[in-house]
Amino acid sequence: MNVLLVDDHPLFRRGLRHLLSDLNESIRFLEADGIADLVRFDADTIDLVLLDLGLKGLSGLPVLTEAVAKLPDCSIVVLSGEEEPRLIKACINQGASGFIPKSSTPEILVHALKLVIAGGTYLPTDVLNTPSIPGHSHHSASTLDDLDITPRQQAALMLAVQGKSNKLIARELKIAEGTVKLHLTAAFRALNVSNRTEAVYAAANLGILPPQ
Repeated sequence: MNVLLVDDHPLFRRGLRHLLSDLNESIRFLEADGIADLVRFDADTIDLVLLDLGLKGLSGLPVLTEAVAKLPDCSIVVLSGEEEPRLIKACINQGASGFIPKSSTPEILVHALKLVIAGGTYLPTDVLNTPSIPGHSHHSASTLDDLDITPRQQAALMLAVQGKSNKLIARELKIAEGTVKLHLTAAFRALNVSNRTEAVYAAANLGILPPQ
């Protein structure tokens, strides 16, 4: 398992390596100190990216935008010293698979990454408990299997909340993009949301994971 750490502080990267050494027995860490450095890596070999938004020369949401452009098929988890709900929502909307505040405990960090690796999306508890957040509603479902949708709709939903575009979902499921849209519409209706950003929040709020 290849994990790319993108942070301009070597000490912080070393700390992450130490904290996450037990996350996976075969974990291999790669490091980059900035967005420009990402051209050195083959996106097909990277399983997970931990991205700091506070890089020298470029900071905030543009960091994620550039990272998604350079590593479009990778699961990217944002690490940030900021915890503003609007920023978190924007990151998820840009395709992040999770948002972990730097104020989080080591235990929360490990839990969050395990959730993302399993195919879920991690959001801070405080954000999930904010009533004004889209997709914040009560459901009886606790897993994808509890939702009243077909297996193909489940598969499309899971890929969507991981930040995959309709084109990539169609390619992975070997179906037409129009069919992807129909699957997602049904899945969003089951989650009581209207778009993929709200679906990410709803799925994270439920702790929804892919079928085992």
